[in-house]
Amino acid sequence: MNDGLEGIVAASTRLSRVDGEAGQLTLAGYAVEDLAPRASFEEVAYLFLHGRLPEPAELSRFAQDLAARRVLPGAAIAVLRESAAAQAPPMDSLRMAAAALGLGREENPWEDAMAAIASFPTIVGVYWRLRQGEPPVPVRSDLPHAAHFLHQLSGVAPSPGRVRALETYLNTVCDHGLNASTFAARVIVSTRSDVISAITGAVGALKGPLHGGAPGPALNMVFEIGAAERAETVIRAMLDRGERLMGFGHRVYRVRDPRADVLAQAAERFYSSGGDRSLYDLARSVESTALRLLRERKPDRRLDTNVEFYTALLLHGLGLPVELFTPTFAVGRVLGWAAHCLEQLREGRLIRPQSVYIGPVGLAYHGVPVH
Repeated sequence: MNDGLEGIVAASTRLSRVDGEAGQLTLAGYAVEDLAPRASFEEVAYLFLHGRLPEPAELSRFAQDLAARRVLPGAAIAVLRESAAAQAPPMDSLRMAAAALGLGREENPWEDAMAAIASFPTIVGVYWRLRQGEPPVPVRSDLPHAAHFLHQLSGVAPSPGRVRALETYLNTVCDHGLNASTFAARVIVSTRSDVISAITGAVGALKGPLHGGAPGPALNMVFEIGAAERAETVIRAMLDRGERLMGFGHRVYRVRDPRADVLAQAAERFYSSGGDRSLYDLARSVESTALRLLRERKPDRRLDTNVEFYTALLLHGLGLPVELFTPTFAVGRVLGWAAHCLEQLREGRLIRPQSVYIGPVGLAYHGVPVH
């Protein structure tokens, strides 16, 4: 019996392959370290939705089509106003607004997929500005996808360096095998439900801390240490107390998470051209100390740096508050959810696993019949 379905093959996909033993992530045929730092988000989106990279003219048309779908329906705006007024958590707000994307439209898998991918940056931006008591930023269709997200948050057109950093992040996290949220989306759409319902369910799955991760705590550890010379003392004390070091180790990867390498390089480029370089240097010192002590204390386990550590460093450098780390992850991962939904509709069947009953049998009911 396998209550978590670990090791059970539940779907075939052309979208991504996770090799935990070798520390490799393949995105639609391309190694993550080759594709994510170099491609635009629009190129990766086209690749996932069409199965190949676009020609220049195709990319231009696709980018324009995606940008034209950024404006939210009135129902979604109303939901975001109410949720911001109630100080609802960002992931709850994203889930409720995502569900409103299908209101007043005919169900169409392709249209729903494109609408979700295009709308998520707007949803997060509108919600956050309303939550801060500021008016939403008018949508601009002339900005690339990653730049649009940063503009929705700040109202300022971002620098190329900031755009490249965020774009690398979104590309890196856009898909990662049959994780919990992607599986949830595929199960929902396998019933021939609509893509918006499936993506809404995926947001609900991502909200859970066992899936959404802990990039915030990974950064908090760096701030708590504060200075490189304190790293060994603080980390040794944490390990003595049996605490987990956030940002290290992964359920799938038995070696270093390849996404961590991509984001480490992206963070180095970003902090070299702007941002607080001292924070970057401190984080690298904390990382090297943590890895050394983990190998000393737990030599039988491979606890390498995972994607959360450099996610925290990169998103913090871009000025995003910790509360928006997981919603920003969703801005990238919605591409994978949408592509998996379309793939499941094309090639899959109803996902209906079996369960093993472990309760009692043979009980007799002795109550009084109801007349």
